[in-house]
Amino acid sequence: MNLKDLLYEIREFDGVKRKSDIGPIVEGFEEKEDFVIASFGEDAAVIDLGDDVLLLSADGIWEKMIDADPYWAGYCSILVNVHDICAMGGTPLAMVNILSMKSKEFCMEALKGMRDAIKKFKVPIVGGHLHPDTSYNSLGVTIVGRAEKDSVIYSHTANVGEDVVVGVDLNGRIYPTCNLCWDSVTLKDSETLKRQMDSMKILGKRKLVTAGKDLSNPGMLGTLGMLLEISGVGAIVDLGDIPIPPMVQMEKWLKMYPGMGFVVTCKKKDTEEVIAIFKDHLLDAKRIGEIIEERKLIVQDGEEKEVLFDFEKGGITGIKAKK
Repeated sequence: MNLKDLLYEIREFDGVKRKSDIGPIVEGFEEKEDFVIASFGEDAAVIDLGDDVLLLSADGIWEKMIDADPYWAGYCSILVNVHDICAMGGTPLAMVNILSMKSKEFCMEALKGMRDAIKKFKVPIVGGHLHPDTSYNSLGVTIVGRAEKDSVIYSHTANVGEDVVVGVDLNGRIYPTCNLCWDSVTLKDSETLKRQMDSMKILGKRKLVTAGKDLSNPGMLGTLGMLLEISGVGAIVDLGDIPIPPMVQMEKWLKMYPGMGFVVTCKKKDTEEVIAIFKDHLLDAKRIGEIIEERKLIVQDGEEKEVLFDFEKGGITGIKAKK
């Protein structure tokens, strides 16, 4: 597949396109209190608590995943929320959920997945709400975490001239019932997963990264695109530098939920140390590109060069840049 066709597939991917309704919705909630340090566009809202901050996030699970495998949907509802807090350099504390069920079978399988993930990540569910008689199956989870105020990693703070680095766990498998999910977590022990997620906390405390996000449903380049959009900048990425499992084709990998991984930006003087910290925390890591002033995500592959997203013409989420 040539580069132009590859990037077209990414733009048309549901994991990317379904983000486009976010911007118009959040416009109605633009006013905020002084104690809200950051909100829309971040992996978690940041609430001022003095020397520390409260991190607050929520995720609803995609209907396609719920229909394909309720157990995996339940597992991922915990995974994605824990990642949102860790991506910002925080410590996850506790979660609540909202479960709507058409069938008891869905409910039991989803709860089993959630329980297994809770045991693995050691972040408890402490409350929630149940709709036992809906005409649909649905699952949403909200999480709260904590971080030191001066160590938070934001999404909107990337700067021109900085490097783009990805840290991702390539030691995994394509999940049996969801072929766009890279499972690098279910076969790992709790200590390994904690070490991987703590990489972001270390990077935040040492002030080594300027921005970051967890790799999520839009895929690696889609996630980077959301970071660029909210930061008001662009980037040029070399396709050949993207870490990829040996048995997966690039056109599939770039549309996969990578399971355990993060994309960050950093000053060039810190790039080698950022990569070393990711690797020391059991993640494959590489510099994949550079932040540029032009508000486009440009991908190059050898002599070919194409625009994946042009943020002047239209973004991924439609959320306005914060700077």
